[in-house]
Amino acid sequence: MGLFDRLMGRRTDETELRPLWHRVVEVAREPQWYAKGGMVDTVPGRFDAITLVLSLVLLRMEASEATRGQTARLTELFVSDMDGQLRQSGVGDVVMGKHMGKLMSAFGGRLDAFRAGLAATDDSALIGAIERNMTLIDGADPAAIAGEMRHMAASLAAVSDADLIAGTVPR
Repeated sequence: MGLFDRLMGRRTDETELRPLWHRVVEVAREPQWYAKGGMVDTVPGRFDAITLVLSLVLLRMEASEATRGQTARLTELFVSDMDGQLRQSGVGDVVMGKHMGKLMSAFGGRLDAFRAGLAATDDSALIGAIERNMTLIDGADPAAIAGEMRHMAASLAAVSDADLIAGTVPR
């Protein structure tokens, strides 16, 4: 909870969203992204998968008035986790802001690109966003990832708001 929220008496307890955040990370580690889609199973590839799944979840949350206001809190969990991961890998306080700025910029760009790609009637924009933003192995099929994304977006649309907040993220 931020200082401003505490001063204003607002309750923004992010623990309610922790199961959802943990499920996002869990889904991002599933083999369909790597074996079927051709994403590289490395630290950058895992970041790509997490941002892809998180983008789909955030877009679903934005679509509902009941969950729209909680997108910032879920994003804060992402930031907190990435901060911890960077610190574990040896990034110090002096350059932490620069690294986090780059990660958040990459995430924001992907979120916008995926939003536009999923809104399009054909997959060309979504495939282009995948090709530009994902770390893929040689010979990967971005259309397979696009298909997984569309399937997951449709599955998320069918989940109730309460179940989504509780961590139900179907693939």
